[in-house]
Amino acid sequence: MQTVVLAAGEGTRMRPLTDRRPKPTLPVADRTLVEHVVDGARRAGAERVVVVVGYAADAVRQALDDRDVTFAVQERQRGTADAVRAARDELEDAPFAVLNGDVLYDRDSLAALYDAGPAVGAARVDDPENYGVLETDADGHVRSVVEKPANPTSNLVNAGAYVFPAAARDWLDVGESDRGEYELTDVLERACDAVDVRAVAVERWLDVGRPWELLAATEWKLGDLERRLDGDVHPDADLRGSVVVEDGATVDAGVVIEGPALVRAGASVGPNAYVRGATLLGEGANVGHAVEIKNSVLMAGATVGHLSYVGDSVLGRDVNFGAGTTVANLRHDDAAVRVRVKGESSSTGRRKFGVVCGDAVKTGIDTALNAGVVLGTGARTEPGETVRRDRDRS
Repeated sequence: MQTVVLAAGEGTRMRPLTDRRPKPTLPVADRTLVEHVVDGARRAGAERVVVVVGYAADAVRQALDDRDVTFAVQERQRGTADAVRAARDELEDAPFAVLNGDVLYDRDSLAALYDAGPAVGAARVDDPENYGVLETDADGHVRSVVEKPANPTSNLVNAGAYVFPAAARDWLDVGESDRGEYELTDVLERACDAVDVRAVAVERWLDVGRPWELLAATEWKLGDLERRLDGDVHPDADLRGSVVVEDGATVDAGVVIEGPALVRAGASVGPNAYVRGATLLGEGANVGHAVEIKNSVLMAGATVGHLSYVGDSVLGRDVNFGAGTTVANLRHDDAAVRVRVKGESSSTGRRKFGVVCGDAVKTGIDTALNAGVVLGTGARTEPGETVRRDRDRS
Protein backbone atom coordinates (compact mmCIF):
# COMPACT_ATOMS: atom_id res chain seq x y z
CA MET A 1 0.00 0.00 0.00
CA GLN A 2 1.44 3.38 -0.98
CA THR A 3 0.97 5.92 1.78
CA VAL A 4 0.96 9.72 1.93
CA VAL A 5 1.97 11.24 5.28
CA LEU A 6 0.96 14.87 5.77
CA ALA A 7 3.74 16.76 7.59
CA ALA A 8 3.62 20.25 6.08
CA GLY A 9 1.96 22.15 8.93
CA GLU A 10 3.50 24.44 11.52
CA GLY A 11 1.51 23.34 14.57
CA THR A 12 0.34 26.71 15.93
CA ARG A 13 -1.69 25.09 18.73
CA MET A 14 1.54 23.59 20.06
CA ARG A 15 3.29 26.94 20.51
CA PRO A 16 5.70 27.88 21.98
CA LEU A 17 7.14 24.39 21.45
CA THR A 18 6.91 24.89 17.69
CA ASP A 19 8.40 28.39 17.57
CA ARG A 20 11.69 26.92 16.31
CA ARG A 21 10.63 23.62 14.74
CA PRO A 22 7.63 22.08 12.99
CA LYS A 23 5.31 19.96 15.11
CA PRO A 24 6.11 16.66 13.31
CA THR A 25 9.69 16.91 14.60
CA LEU A 26 8.77 17.17 18.29
CA PRO A 27 10.17 14.28 20.35
CA VAL A 28 7.93 11.42 21.46
CA ALA A 29 9.92 8.88 23.46
CA ASP A 30 12.82 7.62 21.33
CA ARG A 31 11.99 9.36 18.04
CA THR A 32 10.12 12.26 16.53
CA LEU A 33 6.38 12.30 16.02
CA VAL A 34 6.63 11.94 12.25
CA GLU A 35 9.03 9.00 12.63
CA HIS A 36 6.42 7.21 14.70
CA VAL A 37 3.85 7.79 11.93
CA VAL A 38 6.14 6.59 9.14
CA ASP A 39 7.24 3.55 11.13
CA GLY A 40 3.61 2.73 11.94
CA ALA A 41 2.71 2.90 8.28
CA ARG A 42 5.54 0.53 7.42
CA ARG A 43 4.44 -1.97 10.03
CA ALA A 44 0.87 -1.79 8.72
CA GLY A 45 1.99 -2.66 5.20
CA ALA A 46 3.10 0.52 3.47
CA GLU A 47 5.46 -0.43 0.68
CA ARG A 48 6.12 3.17 -0.33
CA VAL A 49 5.79 6.34 1.76
CA VAL A 50 5.49 9.88 0.41
CA VAL A 51 5.89 12.60 3.03
CA VAL A 52 4.42 16.01 2.24
CA VAL A 53 6.52 18.84 3.70
CA GLY A 54 6.06 22.59 3.76
CA TYR A 55 6.75 24.67 6.86
CA ALA A 56 10.40 24.19 7.95
CA ALA A 57 10.67 21.35 5.44
CA ASP A 58 14.38 20.74 6.02
CA ALA A 59 13.75 19.86 9.67
CA VAL A 60 11.29 17.13 8.63
CA ARG A 61 13.70 15.87 5.98
CA GLN A 62 16.47 15.68 8.56
CA ALA A 63 14.25 13.80 11.02
CA LEU A 64 13.52 11.20 8.35
CA ASP A 65 17.02 11.11 6.91
CA ASP A 66 17.49 7.41 7.68
CA ARG A 67 13.99 6.40 6.49
CA ASP A 68 13.31 5.27 2.94
CA VAL A 69 10.73 7.89 2.01
CA THR A 70 9.97 10.23 -0.89
CA PHE A 71 9.23 13.91 -0.27
CA ALA A 72 6.69 16.18 -1.93
CA VAL A 73 6.36 19.91 -1.21
CA GLN A 74 3.18 21.82 -0.41
CA GLU A 75 4.25 25.37 -1.21
CA ARG A 76 1.41 26.98 0.76
CA GLN A 77 -0.48 25.28 3.56
CA ARG A 78 -4.00 25.38 2.13
CA GLY A 79 -5.60 22.28 3.59
CA THR A 80 -5.32 18.52 3.61
CA ALA A 81 -6.69 17.87 0.12
CA ASP A 82 -4.20 20.38 -1.24
CA ALA A 83 -1.42 18.59 0.65
CA VAL A 84 -2.31 15.23 -0.91
CA ARG A 85 -2.57 16.96 -4.28
CA ALA A 86 1.06 18.05 -3.83
CA ALA A 87 1.97 14.35 -3.65
CA ARG A 88 -0.20 13.29 -6.60
CA ASP A 89 2.65 13.04 -9.11
CA GLU A 90 4.47 10.67 -6.74
CA LEU A 91 1.54 8.23 -6.57
CA GLU A 92 1.10 5.26 -8.83
CA ASP A 93 -2.27 4.40 -10.35
CA ALA A 94 -3.25 2.25 -7.38
CA PRO A 95 -5.08 2.62 -4.05
CA PHE A 96 -3.33 4.83 -1.53
CA ALA A 97 -3.53 5.58 2.17
CA VAL A 98 -3.34 9.02 3.78
CA LEU A 99 -2.14 9.57 7.34
CA ASN A 100 -1.59 12.76 9.29
CA GLY A 101 1.98 13.27 10.46
CA ASP A 102 0.82 14.20 13.95
CA VAL A 103 -1.66 11.40 14.73
CA LEU A 104 -0.70 8.11 16.38
CA TYR A 105 -2.58 4.83 15.88
CA ASP A 106 -2.22 1.43 17.43
CA ARG A 107 -0.55 -1.11 15.16
CA ASP A 108 -3.46 -3.52 14.71
CA SER A 109 -6.01 -0.84 13.82
CA LEU A 110 -3.81 0.67 11.13
CA ALA A 111 -3.13 -2.74 9.61
CA ALA A 112 -6.87 -3.48 9.60
CA LEU A 113 -7.51 -0.18 7.82
CA TYR A 114 -4.96 -1.03 5.13
CA ASP A 115 -6.54 -4.44 4.60
CA ALA A 116 -10.09 -3.11 4.32
CA GLY A 117 -9.81 -1.47 0.92
CA PRO A 118 -11.51 1.92 0.58
CA ALA A 119 -11.87 2.82 4.24
CA VAL A 120 -11.70 5.49 6.91
CA GLY A 121 -10.52 5.07 10.49
CA ALA A 122 -13.43 5.47 12.90
CA ALA A 123 -13.43 5.96 16.66
CA ARG A 124 -16.01 6.33 19.41
CA VAL A 125 -15.62 9.56 21.43
CA ASP A 126 -17.41 11.33 24.24
CA ASP A 127 -17.52 14.70 22.43
CA PRO A 128 -18.44 14.00 18.78
CA GLU A 129 -19.49 17.63 18.23
CA ASN A 130 -15.77 18.47 18.00
CA TYR A 131 -15.10 16.05 15.12
CA GLY A 132 -16.36 14.94 11.75
CA VAL A 133 -19.19 12.53 12.58
CA LEU A 134 -19.51 9.49 10.31
CA GLU A 135 -22.95 8.38 9.25
CA THR A 136 -22.94 4.70 8.31
CA ASP A 137 -25.41 2.13 7.04
CA ALA A 138 -26.21 -1.27 8.55
CA ASP A 139 -23.23 -2.85 6.76
CA GLY A 140 -20.72 -0.38 8.21
CA HIS A 141 -20.28 1.61 5.02
CA VAL A 142 -19.87 5.38 5.34
CA ARG A 143 -22.64 7.39 3.73
CA SER A 144 -21.63 10.90 4.77
CA VAL A 145 -19.42 12.98 7.04
CA VAL A 146 -20.90 15.85 9.06
CA GLU A 147 -18.26 18.26 10.32
CA LYS A 148 -18.64 19.32 13.96
CA PRO A 149 -22.44 19.01 14.13
CA ALA A 150 -24.39 20.84 16.83
CA ASN A 151 -26.53 17.75 17.39
CA PRO A 152 -24.50 14.64 16.48
CA THR A 153 -26.50 11.61 15.41
CA SER A 154 -23.80 9.27 16.78
CA ASN A 155 -20.45 9.29 18.56
CA LEU A 156 -18.61 7.60 15.67
CA VAL A 157 -16.09 10.07 14.29
CA ASN A 158 -13.46 10.36 11.60
CA ALA A 159 -10.08 9.42 13.11
CA GLY A 160 -8.14 10.99 10.22
CA ALA A 161 -6.72 7.89 8.50
CA TYR A 162 -7.88 6.89 5.01
CA VAL A 163 -7.48 4.35 2.25
CA PHE A 164 -8.68 5.75 -1.07
CA PRO A 165 -9.22 3.96 -4.38
CA ALA A 166 -6.83 4.75 -7.23
CA ALA A 167 -9.48 6.95 -8.85
CA ALA A 168 -9.24 9.39 -5.94
CA ARG A 169 -6.06 10.81 -7.45
CA ASP A 170 -8.44 12.62 -9.80
CA TRP A 171 -10.80 13.79 -7.03
CA LEU A 172 -8.35 16.02 -5.17
CA ASP A 173 -9.31 19.24 -6.95
CA VAL A 174 -12.09 20.10 -4.51
CA GLY A 175 -13.61 23.50 -3.86
CA GLU A 176 -12.56 25.84 -1.11
CA SER A 177 -14.26 25.28 2.25
CA ASP A 178 -15.85 27.92 4.46
CA ARG A 179 -12.58 28.30 6.34
CA GLY A 180 -10.66 28.90 3.12
CA GLU A 181 -9.01 25.49 2.78
CA TYR A 182 -9.21 22.46 0.51
CA GLU A 183 -10.43 19.63 2.72
CA LEU A 184 -9.71 15.92 2.44
CA THR A 185 -13.14 15.20 3.90
CA ASP A 186 -14.61 16.51 0.62
CA VAL A 187 -12.58 13.83 -1.17
CA LEU A 188 -13.93 11.28 1.30
CA GLU A 189 -17.49 12.39 0.49
CA ARG A 190 -16.78 11.88 -3.20
CA ALA A 191 -15.39 8.42 -2.47
CA CYS A 192 -18.50 7.51 -0.47
CA ASP A 193 -20.65 8.42 -3.48
CA ALA A 194 -18.53 6.38 -5.89
CA VAL A 195 -17.54 3.24 -3.95
CA ASP A 196 -18.26 1.42 -0.70
CA VAL A 197 -16.08 3.02 1.98
CA ARG A 198 -15.89 1.00 5.15
CA ALA A 199 -15.63 2.50 8.63
CA VAL A 200 -12.81 0.58 10.33
CA ALA A 201 -12.73 0.76 14.11
CA VAL A 202 -9.60 2.31 15.60
CA GLU A 203 -8.97 0.95 19.07
CA ARG A 204 -6.42 3.57 20.09
CA TRP A 205 -5.49 6.84 18.48
CA LEU A 206 -4.15 10.22 19.54
CA ASP A 207 -4.21 13.51 17.68
CA VAL A 208 -1.12 15.28 19.02
CA GLY A 209 -2.15 18.88 18.58
CA ARG A 210 -1.60 20.57 21.95
CA PRO A 211 1.14 20.39 24.60
CA TRP A 212 -0.70 18.05 26.97
CA GLU A 213 -1.30 15.68 24.06
CA LEU A 214 2.46 15.58 23.51
CA LEU A 215 2.67 14.47 27.13
CA ALA A 216 0.00 11.80 26.46
CA ALA A 217 1.90 10.60 23.37
CA THR A 218 5.06 10.27 25.45
CA GLU A 219 3.20 8.29 28.09
CA TRP A 220 1.94 5.93 25.39
CA LYS A 221 5.22 5.36 23.58
CA LEU A 222 7.41 5.13 26.67
CA GLY A 223 5.13 2.33 27.76
CA ASP A 224 6.23 0.35 24.70
CA LEU A 225 9.94 0.43 25.60
CA GLU A 226 11.75 -2.50 27.19
CA ARG A 227 14.31 -2.07 29.94
CA ARG A 228 17.82 -1.42 28.62
CA LEU A 229 20.79 0.05 30.46
CA ASP A 230 23.50 0.88 27.95
CA GLY A 231 24.79 4.04 29.63
CA ASP A 232 26.91 4.65 32.70
CA VAL A 233 24.74 3.72 35.70
CA HIS A 234 26.26 4.08 39.19
CA PRO A 235 25.98 0.91 41.30
CA ASP A 236 24.21 2.91 44.01
CA ALA A 237 21.44 4.03 41.65
CA ASP A 238 18.04 2.31 41.89
CA LEU A 239 16.32 1.83 38.53
CA ARG A 240 12.90 0.20 38.70
CA GLY A 241 10.78 -1.16 35.88
CA SER A 242 11.03 -0.26 32.18
CA VAL A 243 13.88 2.24 32.27
CA VAL A 244 16.09 2.88 29.23
CA VAL A 245 19.46 4.57 29.69
CA GLU A 246 21.05 5.10 26.30
CA ASP A 247 24.75 4.77 25.54
CA GLY A 248 26.45 8.02 26.52
CA ALA A 249 23.98 8.88 29.29
CA THR A 250 24.99 9.00 32.96
CA VAL A 251 23.01 8.09 36.08
CA ASP A 252 24.81 9.05 39.30
CA ALA A 253 24.74 7.72 42.86
CA GLY A 254 21.58 7.91 44.92
CA VAL A 255 19.31 8.30 41.91
CA VAL A 256 15.93 6.57 41.86
CA ILE A 257 14.17 6.17 38.50
CA GLU A 258 10.77 4.51 38.32
CA GLY A 259 9.81 3.61 34.77
CA PRO A 260 8.64 4.00 32.21
CA ALA A 261 11.46 6.45 31.63
CA LEU A 262 13.98 7.17 28.90
CA VAL A 263 17.34 8.84 29.49
CA ARG A 264 18.76 9.71 26.11
CA ALA A 265 22.37 9.88 24.99
CA GLY A 266 24.38 12.65 26.62
CA ALA A 267 21.85 13.22 29.41
CA SER A 268 22.87 13.12 33.06
CA VAL A 269 20.84 12.42 36.20
CA GLY A 270 21.81 13.04 39.82
CA PRO A 271 23.25 12.59 42.26
CA ASN A 272 20.28 11.95 44.53
CA ALA A 273 17.61 12.78 41.94
CA TYR A 274 14.18 11.16 41.72
CA VAL A 275 12.61 10.52 38.29
CA ARG A 276 9.21 8.87 38.11
CA GLY A 277 6.18 8.47 35.92
CA ALA A 278 6.43 8.50 32.14
CA THR A 279 9.43 10.80 31.77
CA LEU A 280 11.62 11.60 28.78
CA LEU A 281 15.00 13.19 29.38
CA GLY A 282 16.23 14.31 25.98
CA GLU A 283 19.72 14.33 24.51
CA GLY A 284 22.07 16.32 26.71
CA ALA A 285 19.43 17.10 29.34
CA ASN A 286 20.64 17.53 32.91
CA VAL A 287 18.77 16.64 36.10
CA GLY A 288 20.89 17.58 39.07
CA HIS A 289 21.17 17.05 42.81
CA ALA A 290 17.95 16.51 44.79
CA VAL A 291 15.69 17.24 41.80
CA GLU A 292 12.38 15.45 41.35
CA ILE A 293 10.98 15.03 37.84
CA LYS A 294 7.57 13.43 37.52
CA ASN A 295 5.73 12.47 34.30
CA SER A 296 7.40 15.12 32.17
CA VAL A 297 9.27 15.80 28.95
CA LEU A 298 12.62 17.57 29.05
CA MET A 299 13.79 18.19 25.50
CA ALA A 300 17.41 18.25 24.36
CA GLY A 301 19.71 20.36 26.51
CA ALA A 302 17.12 21.22 29.16
CA THR A 303 18.58 21.61 32.65
CA VAL A 304 16.94 21.36 36.06
CA GLY A 305 20.13 21.72 38.05
CA HIS A 306 19.31 21.17 41.71
CA LEU A 307 16.71 21.36 44.48
CA SER A 308 13.72 21.69 42.13
CA TYR A 309 10.43 19.94 41.37
CA VAL A 310 8.93 19.53 37.88
CA GLY A 311 5.68 17.61 37.48
CA ASP A 312 3.49 16.84 34.44
CA SER A 313 5.28 19.45 32.34
CA VAL A 314 6.89 19.97 28.95
CA LEU A 315 10.20 21.82 28.81
CA GLY A 316 11.63 22.84 25.44
CA ARG A 317 15.23 22.72 24.35
CA ASP A 318 17.90 24.43 26.43
CA VAL A 319 15.51 25.46 29.21
CA ASN A 320 17.37 26.24 32.44
CA PHE A 321 15.54 26.11 35.78
CA GLY A 322 17.32 27.93 38.59
CA ALA A 323 17.81 26.20 41.95
CA GLY A 324 14.62 25.78 43.93
CA THR A 325 12.27 26.25 40.99
CA THR A 326 8.98 24.58 41.83
CA VAL A 327 6.16 23.68 39.43
CA ALA A 328 2.60 23.43 40.74
CA ASN A 329 0.66 20.77 38.88
CA LEU A 330 -2.65 20.64 40.76
CA ARG A 331 -5.48 23.14 41.19
CA HIS A 332 -6.79 23.57 44.73
CA ASP A 333 -10.35 22.92 43.53
CA ASP A 334 -9.25 19.65 41.86
CA ALA A 335 -10.71 20.80 38.52
CA ALA A 336 -8.89 20.03 35.26
CA VAL A 337 -5.96 22.36 34.67
CA ARG A 338 -6.53 24.88 31.88
CA VAL A 339 -3.93 26.19 29.42
CA ARG A 340 -4.20 29.04 26.94
CA VAL A 341 -3.94 27.83 23.32
CA LYS A 342 -3.94 30.44 20.55
CA GLY A 343 -5.28 32.97 23.01
CA GLU A 344 -8.14 30.87 24.35
CA SER A 345 -8.36 29.03 27.66
CA SER A 346 -8.58 25.28 27.01
CA SER A 347 -9.11 22.41 29.41
CA THR A 348 -6.34 19.85 29.40
CA GLY A 349 -8.76 17.27 30.74
CA ARG A 350 -6.05 16.51 33.29
CA ARG A 351 -6.38 16.91 37.03
CA LYS A 352 -2.58 17.21 37.11
CA PHE A 353 -0.72 19.35 34.62
CA GLY A 354 2.21 21.64 35.20
CA VAL A 355 3.78 24.11 32.81
CA VAL A 356 4.84 24.47 29.18
CA CYS A 357 8.17 26.16 28.47
CA GLY A 358 9.42 27.16 25.05
CA ASP A 359 13.09 26.87 24.14
CA ALA A 360 15.71 28.74 26.18
CA VAL A 361 13.43 29.70 29.08
CA LYS A 362 15.37 30.61 32.23
CA THR A 363 13.97 30.84 35.75
CA GLY A 364 15.58 32.60 38.67
CA ILE A 365 16.25 30.71 41.88
CA ASP A 366 13.21 29.89 44.02
CA THR A 367 10.75 30.62 41.21
CA ALA A 368 7.24 29.19 41.70
CA LEU A 369 5.28 28.38 38.53
CA ASN A 370 1.51 27.93 38.75
CA ALA A 371 -0.32 25.02 37.10
CA GLY A 372 -1.13 25.72 33.45
CA VAL A 373 1.38 28.54 32.97
CA VAL A 374 3.01 28.86 29.53
CA LEU A 375 6.42 30.52 29.29
CA GLY A 376 7.24 31.64 25.76
CA THR A 377 10.51 31.03 23.97
CA GLY A 378 13.32 32.84 25.78
CA ALA A 379 11.15 34.01 28.69
CA ARG A 380 12.77 34.88 32.03
CA THR A 381 11.68 35.00 35.67
CA GLU A 382 13.15 36.87 38.61
CA PRO A 383 14.58 35.16 41.70
CA GLY A 384 11.84 34.36 44.19
CA GLU A 385 9.07 35.21 41.72
CA THR A 386 5.67 33.53 41.69
CA VAL A 387 4.34 33.26 38.13
CA ARG A 388 0.58 32.88 37.86
CA ARG A 389 0.04 34.00 34.25
CA ASP A 390 1.58 33.21 30.89
CA ARG A 391 4.67 35.12 29.91
CA ASP A 392 6.16 35.85 26.51
CA ARG A 393 9.82 36.49 25.90
CA SER A 394 11.09 39.20 28.22
